Amino acid sequence: MFFNYFIPTRILFGKGQLSRLHECVLPGRKALVVISTGKSTRENGYLDRLVEELKLAGIAHAVYDKIKPNPDKVSVMDGAAVAREAGCDFVIGLGGGSVMDASKAIAIMVTNDGDYWDYVFGGSGKGQPITNTPLPIVAISTTAGTGSETDPWMVITKEETSEKIGFGYDRTFPVLAVVDPDLMQSVPPVLTAYQGFDALFHATEGYISKSANPMSDLFAIKAIELVGAYLARAVKNGKDEEARANMALANTLAGMVLSSCFITSEHSLEHALSAFHPELPHGAGLVMLSQAYYAHFAKAGACDERMIAMARAMGKKDANRAMDFIDVLRELQQACGVAELRMSDFGIKREELRKYAQNARETMGDLFSMDPVLLSEDDCVDILERSYR
Repeated sequence: MFFNYFIPTRILFGKGQLSRLHECVLPGRKALVVISTGKSTRENGYLDRLVEELKLAGIAHAVYDKIKPNPDKVSVMDGAAVAREAGCDFVIGLGGGSVMDASKAIAIMVTNDGDYWDYVFGGSGKGQPITNTPLPIVAISTTAGTGSETDPWMVITKEETSEKIGFGYDRTFPVLAVVDPDLMQSVPPVLTAYQGFDALFHATEGYISKSANPMSDLFAIKAIELVGAYLARAVKNGKDEEARANMALANTLAGMVLSSCFITSEHSLEHALSAFHPELPHGAGLVMLSQAYYAHFAKAGACDERMIAMARAMGKKDANRAMDFIDVLRELQQACGVAELRMSDFGIKREELRKYAQNARETMGDLFSMDPVLLSEDDCVDILERSYR
């Protein structure tokens, strides 16, 4: 029984917690506030509320608002330049996983020379050591999906080479996370579903991973229970405060799974799809892959007890076979209105599936070593084929 546990983030969790930010000891005197290119952060008043909290705390700020749903290296480098020019000494990510991921990457590049890809491991990344400590990061989540507020990871795309790679280390944990379910009530139903399934698959991948351990299991199984019980409710009624709060908790716990063990190749395969098709929401890609992906391991008999435990956690209390997890997963996707997603609607072509399988192994191949049984390239193509519509 071995594990390495390190999650240093202070978490303010619960309804109305954004209004307590000014009471916290913030890690600098001027923040770069990072938000997405979309309108929701401003239109819903979240940016104004944050600015007011910073004023109450006596903190200056600048705003960087160019982060895409799949953040790219160009915006990371641009954001870092803005932060340096403005004299910012910490970064606040206000948004979903893309914004928080980009904030971590920007924090690295404010204090370090060269190109972000110089430090990335995998693909064409040079894997150079990060010489200077990144700026401190505060993460304020407006979605329940990635758990990026409680993990050190960031996923950034290098568009010119279609590489989407996860990266991070101890210094890129946020020092403070605000998880306020009130900020999530405005998320539309379909995005609520995509984000919720992202959180679910962080937990399920961690639970079947070869690196699973007693600490990650605690977080994973509870996150799975919460998604099974509350995601469909949150999708049906975004103002359901109980459902939103429990999905926020599931998301945060799933982020702790990512901090306690490694996940599996489901994420590698999806990152390949959205690297070539940046308009594909990450959660949608995971949903489309998921049934064929988990069925592969069920049919292989690779982790039957764990898949049965996941099925029971999601509400099928009489589960007694690995395929029961696939059944309950399908039922939840149907309840959330995402069971009929089609890869072809996002421009993915059947004849190019092997390209995605190869990209997944070249860019984030390490996650394949965490799978319950080894997936060959042909296995990956077969999973993509069976997922394709």
